[in-house]
Amino acid sequence: MFAIIGSIIVLLSVIGGFLLEKGNLHVLFQPAEFVIIGGAALGSFIIASPPRVLSMVIKDIFKIFSAKNLSKTFYLELLCLLYQLFSKARKEGLVAIEADVENPQRSPLFQKYRNVMAHTELVTFIADNFKVIVSSNVPSHELDSLMELEIDTGHKEANIPSASIGRVADGLPGLGIVAAVLGVVLTMQKIDQPPAVLGHSIGAALVGTFLGVLMCYGFVGPVSVNLEHLAREKAIPFHVIRIAMVSFVGGSAPQIAVEFGRRAIPEKEKPTFKELETAINKLK
Repeated sequence: MFAIIGSIIVLLSVIGGFLLEKGNLHVLFQPAEFVIIGGAALGSFIIASPPRVLSMVIKDIFKIFSAKNLSKTFYLELLCLLYQLFSKARKEGLVAIEADVENPQRSPLFQKYRNVMAHTELVTFIADNFKVIVSSNVPSHELDSLMELEIDTGHKEANIPSASIGRVADGLPGLGIVAAVLGVVLTMQKIDQPPAVLGHSIGAALVGTFLGVLMCYGFVGPVSVNLEHLAREKAIPFHVIRIAMVSFVGGSAPQIAVEFGRRAIPEKEKPTFKELETAINKLK
């Protein structure tokens, strides 16, 4: 929604300012310029992107309009899930949670937390790392390195669409110049025409530069930045899990371990100490 609002503001500001200066909108309507710049940008993007990257970009583009920030309720559920897993492992032994982490979809414990279960990658991350803890006596520092490696790899992959679109944005001003030069070439063919015709033709040529710069800084560049923010937000719950699990393996009590995880949550979505304590007391 905010992406749509931002796009409307950009268009209204640019076109509105142009109209305030008595500009003629007909001059800005140059279909050929759109074809040259848009087609060349799309073609260069396809040349630079393997099929896997293309599918990732197409998939992530729609997230700009549909993605929702993880809520305080989600993080509270995540911390409660970790607390229950830690408590069960502490009281009954690590073997007691083996069935839960082997098949989270059939685990009554996991199924209590629907908001967490909706994020398949997150559930897999929890299950896989608990399997490591159950199957080996891994020290906390090694577990930390292992989890951080996986998070870093996932974060780099999540940033691929943003980087790809960013490169397209960087090339748009240059493609705008290409369109403008072609417009000048066409103008030179009309050199014997009256000044009014030449002026209109030169103005149309300059629209190419205008469109390239506008698309770069007004639309495509911001889309790249938006996807970068989404990739960064996606990594946050993984770090929360990492910090809590490393703390637990390091010897912290379950409630202290999830408190470590709570401290890694952004302030706006972070449950308060009291809210987490109340939720945990209901589980006891």
